[in-house]
Amino acid sequence: MTRIVADISVSLDGYVTGPDPGPDNGLGTGGEALHTWAFSDDPDDRRLLREATARSGAVVLGRRLFDVVDGPQGWDDTTGYGAGEVGRPAFVVVTRTPPAAVRLRDLDWTFVTTGLADAVAAARERAEAASEAAGRDLDVVVMGGGATVGSAVDAGLVDELTVHLAPVVLGAGTPLFTGGTRRLLTPRAVTATPASTHLTYDLI
Repeated sequence: MTRIVADISVSLDGYVTGPDPGPDNGLGTGGEALHTWAFSDDPDDRRLLREATARSGAVVLGRRLFDVVDGPQGWDDTTGYGAGEVGRPAFVVVTRTPPAAVRLRDLDWTFVTTGLADAVAAARERAEAASEAAGRDLDVVVMGGGATVGSAVDAGLVDELTVHLAPVVLGAGTPLFTGGTRRLLTPRAVTATPASTHLTYDLI
């Protein structure tokens, strides 16, 4: 069965970027520390990244994150979805206005202008088709940025939340949660490495 999984790295003080993020500085000042685990040689970090990438049937992201990954300083042949791990899922971008052009034309992009719920529904269709082709269950991964993940959780669109808690205090930046609907989470898995504490919750 295809599930909706939100997956994001966050600082100890709750930020998913450092201060002053932008197209040329996607993670903000100091924000690179959030994703150290994704490039780590630690076997648990590598395993978790590989497993998450392998189960991705489609990926949802917001327009700001798209502008970062598709921008001049964004993904390339050495860095991309899953930090170079195998996997090229379909990408669904929730946006008010589709871009005039796409730099990463070798990836499968869909732009949804009718809201996050419709973007998640479109991604589910893509993930279910990919599951049928692969002969195994694949998930929709809500990748970010922070507003997209937070809104998806707040709207009750997410079945599972994985937070990669980086051992850094950024002091400011883009918060993951800014209030909203109360949600009860059930802890399911914890894996601690030198670069991150990986926390997985089921949402009720």
